[in-house]
Amino acid sequence: MFATGIECSYPTIDQGRVRRDQLAECGHYERWREDFALVHALGVRVLRYGLPLHKVWLGRGRYDWSFADEALGELKRLGITPILDLLHFGVPGWIGDFQNPELPVLFRDYCAAVADRYPWVRYYTPVNEAYVTARNSAKTGIWNEQMKDDRGFVTAIKHLAACSILGCHAIAERRHDAIIVHSESAEYIHEMRATVSDHAILANKIKFMSLDLLYAHPLDAEILLYALDNGLSREEYAWFMRGDPPGFQVLGIDYYGRNEHIIKPNGDTFEAEDVMGWREIACQYWRRYRKPIMHTETNVFNADAGPAWLWKQWVNVLSVRQEGVPVLGFTWYSLTDQIDWDIQLARKNDTVNACGLYDLDRKPHPVAANFRMMLEEFGRITIMPHAEMLHTTHRPAKLKVDR
Repeated sequence: MFATGIECSYPTIDQGRVRRDQLAECGHYERWREDFALVHALGVRVLRYGLPLHKVWLGRGRYDWSFADEALGELKRLGITPILDLLHFGVPGWIGDFQNPELPVLFRDYCAAVADRYPWVRYYTPVNEAYVTARNSAKTGIWNEQMKDDRGFVTAIKHLAACSILGCHAIAERRHDAIIVHSESAEYIHEMRATVSDHAILANKIKFMSLDLLYAHPLDAEILLYALDNGLSREEYAWFMRGDPPGFQVLGIDYYGRNEHIIKPNGDTFEAEDVMGWREIACQYWRRYRKPIMHTETNVFNADAGPAWLWKQWVNVLSVRQEGVPVLGFTWYSLTDQIDWDIQLARKNDTVNACGLYDLDRKPHPVAANFRMMLEEFGRITIMPHAEMLHTTHRPAKLKVDR
């Protein structure tokens, strides 16, 4: 699946007084038909698409489907398959934030309502980047509850993992063949010290916490002790370890070069793109969870550098597939440029990040033509090597390649 996405983040900042709604800031509410037409014209038939949760979900059992009905109806008409993103870095004001213990149960009801409303949708991302959501909301303190402590972080991450699990249950009860594409940020810290610090060891393990809870993978000893010390009860841990959630589970791994960091001996930190790269990090996740993989997000904040980054990421995907790992899709994220992601939306600077296939005037960046070239060259490859023999059809036999 070759995909792009519409940037749809909506966390709050400034103690809840400002909501960073990227659908508004990037002009999608006014230009959504044009955006979908660009996706279709490019030849992309899969779109990571997030409904504006804070505008749709008005209260317990109360919804405003007006925008969602129009937008999803147009995607259906165009034959574009949405991977429907249900929670993307924020919650409606009436819920509060990710410290609310009622959130998972309430969110289950929302997922059920969406699945009931749009029974033709098969692909879902219940929670986008749960680890990043919890870290930026409760550990680094830039979004939503803006906490900076370990207990708040553990509380947020267990609530988000529970949202994913209960959301999967609600969707799968209504759509038995649902495909769940969980996306999580692939990160790594390289500490340049002869003896690596406990902090760095913990940082490189804690990134797995949301997926460990989601997929019932036992937490590493250090992470389990950390979680138990900061509010995860034994009963809660036992609940998470009961087994995989329902639905066909796909592990989406988001990778930006700025996800890797090197810490020098003096403590200075700098970005270190492609030291390990998506290939090695994806293989780490594959070995840990044994789930089919999708490259669900990538970009670079320089329009001129976009084509080279695109092809480098695609080389990573092909390399992982050659190792026998089932990589089911690749995504350039997002369709248009974004606003203030160079500072992770922490302040409203209105800086345009030139990372889209198109700019905010909907004019193509060079990467758009390269993405089309990629689609034309690789668009017919099968999901797995030799997968065509597993497909039953009534069509007559023919040569795979015309002479």
